[in-house]
Amino acid sequence: MDVDVRDHRYYLNRELSWLQFNRRVLQEAVDANNPLLEKLKFLAITSSNLDEFFMIRVAGLRHQKENGVKKRDIANMTPEEQLEGISDVCQKLVARQYRYLKVLLQELESEGLYFIHPDEASPEQKRWLEEYFEREIFPVVTPMAVDSSHPFPFLASKSLNLAMLLERNERDMTQDEENDIDIKTAIVPVPSVLPRIIRLPDNKDIPGRHDFIFLEQVIRYYATRFFIGYDLLEARPFRLTRDADLYIDEEDAQDLVVEVERQLKKRQRGEAVRIEFEKGTSRFMRRFMTSEMNLEKEDMYEIDGPLDMTVFFSFCGIKGYDHLRYPEAHPHHPWSMIQLEKEGKTNIFDMIRQKDLMVHLPYESFDDSVVNFVAEAAADKDVLAIKQTLYRVSSSSPIIQALEKAAQNGKQVTVLMEVKARFDEANNILMARRLEKAGAHVIYGLVGLKTHSKCTLVIRREKDGIRRYVHVATGNYNASTAKLYTDLGIFTCNDHFGSDASAFFNLLSGYSDPPIWDSFIVAPINLRERCVELIDREISFALQGENARIVAKMNSLLDKEIIAKLYEASRAGVKIELIVRGICVLIPGIPGISDNITVRSLVGRFLEHSRVFWFENGGREEFYIGSADWMPRNLNDRVELMIPVKDAELCERLKKMVTLELNDNQKAHIMQSDGMWIKEVAPENKVGAQAEFQKIAEERDQEAEMTLAQKMEPYVPVFGSSKD
Repeated sequence: MDVDVRDHRYYLNRELSWLQFNRRVLQEAVDANNPLLEKLKFLAITSSNLDEFFMIRVAGLRHQKENGVKKRDIANMTPEEQLEGISDVCQKLVARQYRYLKVLLQELESEGLYFIHPDEASPEQKRWLEEYFEREIFPVVTPMAVDSSHPFPFLASKSLNLAMLLERNERDMTQDEENDIDIKTAIVPVPSVLPRIIRLPDNKDIPGRHDFIFLEQVIRYYATRFFIGYDLLEARPFRLTRDADLYIDEEDAQDLVVEVERQLKKRQRGEAVRIEFEKGTSRFMRRFMTSEMNLEKEDMYEIDGPLDMTVFFSFCGIKGYDHLRYPEAHPHHPWSMIQLEKEGKTNIFDMIRQKDLMVHLPYESFDDSVVNFVAEAAADKDVLAIKQTLYRVSSSSPIIQALEKAAQNGKQVTVLMEVKARFDEANNILMARRLEKAGAHVIYGLVGLKTHSKCTLVIRREKDGIRRYVHVATGNYNASTAKLYTDLGIFTCNDHFGSDASAFFNLLSGYSDPPIWDSFIVAPINLRERCVELIDREISFALQGENARIVAKMNSLLDKEIIAKLYEASRAGVKIELIVRGICVLIPGIPGISDNITVRSLVGRFLEHSRVFWFENGGREEFYIGSADWMPRNLNDRVELMIPVKDAELCERLKKMVTLELNDNQKAHIMQSDGMWIKEVAPENKVGAQAEFQKIAEERDQEAEMTLAQKMEPYVPVFGSSKD
């Protein structure tokens, strides 16, 4: 039967799929296996995710709607239809968030942690709060009238404010004024320089109880002190979200960095795309605010609780409550390095010459592996050059420090710093200028493309000639996210990889035409074509009656051509198992279309970020890792890198990792044929991939320490004895 696998009925909308992902994150806030403060942190993560979604995705759709764009997306929805669908889903999602928050706040109270209103404070606490207000808050707050001589003030994106309605106090009014009552409006910004959550002195009458109060509640409680002679009719907190996307004309920009900096200054002044109000805000106030912000009714969100749950990120670190958090996780020494250290190898270049190394973050140490690799290269007298792509780096990056040292040591250091990495633009420009000051050559991205690949090349002079050491990874060279994201990286000095790495960097830095790649698979040059070829190969095996299987793990699956090819493979009998953390517009389990496809999403303590691809290949299994998701932007508009894993031992390791993730029955959400997701937590025979990876890394580290202790035992002096 002929079937059009490109029919829009077989695809979900991207934005609604992302909202399903955020709902999966939200579900962790009520997972009984998560400690209480970790549940609260998942609420904060959900809110942070929504902020970015509105600032980028919703803002983009609003622009399309305003410009009259009627083009339909992969699921046959216009921008206007997408905005309607988003509003409906988001309203329900936000309502669910605050229902969960009420439950968690009750659980916090059982631990002695209370969020109270000023009226609930004890007399001693009120006296302290009044002094705190006069001393710390009142001098900082700036009330702003809104009338004919005071236009509506500009309010920054994500800022918290109080909207107030005021009326002249009757006892100060003349008879004429009484006959002409005028309601005044004012805005009071909640200062971001002050702590949003204030801890009150403990109530001595209730031992073990600790009270907290929100800053905006304190400002509202004492609001009349800002408006002498006026009665306060209404005071409600509200929060704006603005368009934060950068609109860069790369073709006409004479200096890309200058253009990015110019656009960054405009970011905070983008158009409003969402307004959040406290529940109970009057109709007059809502109309006034939405009118001033040029927003519609569907852009307004009524919040039954404290606005902006990202405030709980800091609260979750409260001291003395470790029992309400995950046990502290320490990255362990990489297993590949442990094995070689047993053989007497201590220098990382000696290790890589011996065999390819693989590092599994965050379970294994980024510092011991990647930072050590770059730092040793910077200090090694035989290293001639270091080349690296950087997409996101931390503000106190040890990688940047090592590259600075390398340049100062006279090595040729070349860095492609992507200045268009969203929300990291300013930091990346700052880091790039630091490198230039140290003497490094910096390339500020490529026109029309984002460089999203993660690759380092070290050129070293050795006894037998020049040798090239290569590191390729699925995640950024970022020491902060390396402790929070699951990623994979491989070190090799394989000549084929070295040759490709040199050609890759020449392509980025000069006018070189793409070479015939030996091992590297590069977007936008040949990554799409190679992925299609690999799927076609499995289809051929299936049609010949052989076992055919594809296992692919990524962050998002959105590309229509790739999905259509997966549908074709499913119809041919290829077994396809997908692990997709975020967006997935493919629909599994459609009779005659995707019967052989399953989709799962793992949401846990660490953010699943690695991209792994496993092809059965007629029994000669092949494994690949890379930086790219199967999305149009990754395959068409970014410089991405995927490599085959050649080492048999590393392939076996990858196979066990992915198999463990496929068997996870604690943190896995399974996608249904209607596009919805179900999380089924097994009460017995529990398998949690992230917990198991932590356990494995810890056991290997302990094994290495025991081995070292055994080696050192004959040389350890005995200080004292039982006779002393």
